[in-house]
Amino acid sequence: MRRNQELIHSVLSLGKMLSMYIFLDESGDLGFDFTKAKTSRHFVISLLVCQDKQAQDGFRRAVDRTLKNKLNHKKNSSRTVVELKGTGTTFPIKQYFFRQLPSNGWTIYSVTLNKARVDEHLRTRAGKKKLYNFLARFILEKVHFPEDVRQVSLVVDRCKNKEEIKDFNQYVINQLEALLPLNARLNIDHLGSHESAGLQAVDLFCWGIARKDGLNDQEWYAVYQDKVSVTTVYLP
Repeated sequence: MRRNQELIHSVLSLGKMLSMYIFLDESGDLGFDFTKAKTSRHFVISLLVCQDKQAQDGFRRAVDRTLKNKLNHKKNSSRTVVELKGTGTTFPIKQYFFRQLPSNGWTIYSVTLNKARVDEHLRTRAGKKKLYNFLARFILEKVHFPEDVRQVSLVVDRCKNKEEIKDFNQYVINQLEALLPLNARLNIDHLGSHESAGLQAVDLFCWGIARKDGLNDQEWYAVYQDKVSVTTVYLP
C-alpha cells in the first residue's frame, strides 16, 4: 500500500515538473555570393519559447485549426496542405492563425546576421557551420530559464546531416549547461517542419522578422511584435 502511495506521489510530482519547449528555425541562407539573385543579405535565427505544455498545446491547436479552416476547407480540393509556411501563407491567413494562439505563456527571440560583415574565414564550409552554431547559442543565451524548470525541450528544423546534428547538439549542450538550473534536463530533437506545429509557427515568425530586417516590410511583424522579447542584429 505504501509503495503504491509513493508511486502515485512520484507520478503526480512528475506531472507538476515545469517543462519548457523551444522551437528553432531560420530564414535566409549562409551563402556569400551576392552576385546571385537568390543569395540573401541577412540570415535570421528565431526561437519560439513556450513556457509550459499548455502553451505548446495551444500552438498545436492553432496550427490544426488554421490548416483545417483556411487551407483545407474545400471538400473537392485535390491538394491537402500539411503545414504552414511563411512564404506560402497569405497575410489574412497569418492574421487568422495569430488570433487562434494562446494569449500568454510564450515569447519570441531572434537574431539577424548582417552577412556582408562576416569575416572571410567564416565563409568556408567549416566556417559556416561554426557561424550557425554560434548564432544559435547567442540567441539561446538570451532565454530566461526559471529556477524550477526541470526539463527543456529544444526542437530544431531538420536541415543538417548526421555529423552536423551531432556537432550542433554537443555544442549547444556544452554552452547551455551553465545557464540551466542544476536539475534541469535538456533534450534536443531535429524534426521536419511538418512533424511539429511549433516549428511551423516559428517559421512564420522568423519569416516576418526577415521581411522586416531585409525589406523593411513590417506588415506581418507588427501583428506579433508585442510577443518579441529580443530581436537584435549581429554585425550591424
